[in-house]
Amino acid sequence: MQFKRSLLTHFAIILASFLFSQQAYSEVFSHYNTEENTVAEDNTAFGLINDLVTGNTAFALDIYAQLKNNNNSGNLFFSPYSLSTALAMTYVGAKGATQAQMSTVLHFPRLQEKLHPAFSQLQEQINQAQKNVVLSIANALWGQKAYPFIPAFKEDVKLYYQANLKSADFTNPELIRQEINTWVESKTNDKIKDLVKQGVITELTRLALVNAIYFKGDWAYPFTAEKTKSRPFWLNNNDSVEVSMMTQKNYFEYQEIEEDNLEILGMPYGTAPTRSAYDKNNLSMIILLPEKRNGLAQLENSLTPEKLDTWLRWLRIQKVNVSLPKFKINSGFELSKPLSEMGMPDAFSPDNADFSGIDGTRDLSISSVIHQAFVEVNEQGTEAAAATAVFATTRGLPAPTPEFRADHPFIFLIRHNSSGSILFMGRVMNP
Repeated sequence: MQFKRSLLTHFAIILASFLFSQQAYSEVFSHYNTEENTVAEDNTAFGLINDLVTGNTAFALDIYAQLKNNNNSGNLFFSPYSLSTALAMTYVGAKGATQAQMSTVLHFPRLQEKLHPAFSQLQEQINQAQKNVVLSIANALWGQKAYPFIPAFKEDVKLYYQANLKSADFTNPELIRQEINTWVESKTNDKIKDLVKQGVITELTRLALVNAIYFKGDWAYPFTAEKTKSRPFWLNNNDSVEVSMMTQKNYFEYQEIEEDNLEILGMPYGTAPTRSAYDKNNLSMIILLPEKRNGLAQLENSLTPEKLDTWLRWLRIQKVNVSLPKFKINSGFELSKPLSEMGMPDAFSPDNADFSGIDGTRDLSISSVIHQAFVEVNEQGTEAAAATAVFATTRGLPAPTPEFRADHPFIFLIRHNSSGSILFMGRVMNP
């Protein structure tokens, strides 16, 4: 038995995200709608997607908590959607206790037929084109040539995740490493280079699952570069650094939540929305700003999916004076340890992993989960998007214009509004 374990093979999960293919409904869901395994239609389209988004949000906050605990004082940026998508591809082949643990940690439904069609439909929604926004999500797999992958596994990852299995010769790991890195560079517009370092892929690797997300969006209401000034950003109550602070006065989604000592701002990307269409504007940056300069830790410790959902429902469109620093964050993580500590250790254990749905054996385990993400926020936007005349004023005496001054640490999200999906998440401790 010991000799057998020494020959166990593994696979790697590789994710790249940079911030700056479709199936028809009937095809996606009918794949699982056999006499033995029928899923009611009202549990597939809206209900299952909503359940998936709710679960993904819970996972986003869970993994955020893990990452910030490992990096208490630094900037942070990652794509929970990218991570969920890549792990969902491995979930296709997970069985037994491995599947149960992944289901709990990732907040996935135990039944495969509920998860994968919902992911496919959600990705179709997110990939829909929006003016002045580039958002692309791509998946790919590299599998050892002549390795006995189960046909159903290859079919499912292609149908639900548009991921074709590329033939690879892992006896030459350096060649495959370079090929994967080239693919990632092409899918992230050359912003993420050399993602897979030497030694990650070895001759024992049998499968590499790769997900890349690229996003570049113009502000619907761009900042004016001439108004950007050097201003202090407070790291804590006593220390500050000089940053380039962007400013503008415009109509945004905003709410002050006094009981939680918090302000929330929603800033849309793409074409400037009308008032009636504001909620459905596809993508927005959501900023969670503690009222106190040293209030981020309290916010992080109190943040739950239920609270976040409530806060977002309270947002109202109003004129706001906004001050936001320009910032750039490049984060890289190896996530096998955090995911194992969150409750799915079997997936990474050569002795306990059960991915028999991939190759029919229990010889495969996950060797590494690599994630790199990059974000840059600045003034850029299109002149045609700068319009505020579409908003009507409310009755009564005009209220004072709120001041949203992000001059101390804050959390930010990039959110797909119509589905509620958190595509990216991070925090700014020091711009």
